[in-house]
Amino acid sequence: MKRGFTLIELIMIIVILGILAAVAVPKYFDLQASANVAAEKGVVGGVRAGIYTYFAQNKAFPATLDSASTAACAAANICFNTVLQQGGITSDWTKASATSYTGPAGTTYTYTAGTGDFK
Repeated sequence: MKRGFTLIELIMIIVILGILAAVAVPKYFDLQASANVAAEKGVVGGVRAGIYTYFAQNKAFPATLDSASTAACAAANICFNTVLQQGGITSDWTKASATSYTGPAGTTYTYTAGTGDFK
C-alpha cells in the first residue's frame, strides 16, 4: 500500500508558507530602509571627521566640501572629495545647493564653513 500526503495536509503546508512569507516581506523592506539610514549616518560621520582632520592640518575649516555641481553625486560629479580621503561619494547622495546635501534616506544636511558644522 502506497502512502503519501493528503490534499488537506498539502493545503495546510501552503497556507503556513503563505503566512510566513506575509510576515517576512514587510521585515525585508524595513531592513532596506534601516540600511539606507545607517549608510547615511556612516557617511555623515566620515564627512564630519574629514572636516576636523582638514581643520587639524590647515588650521581652518574647508571653504567647500567638494567642487561638485548641484546634482546627483556620480563618478563625473564627486561629492565630499575635499574631506574624504578615499576620494568622495559617487552615488546615493545629491548636492542640493553649494552647501546642502541630501542623503539616501532623504535627510538634508547643510555645511557651515565658518564653524565646520555639517548638520
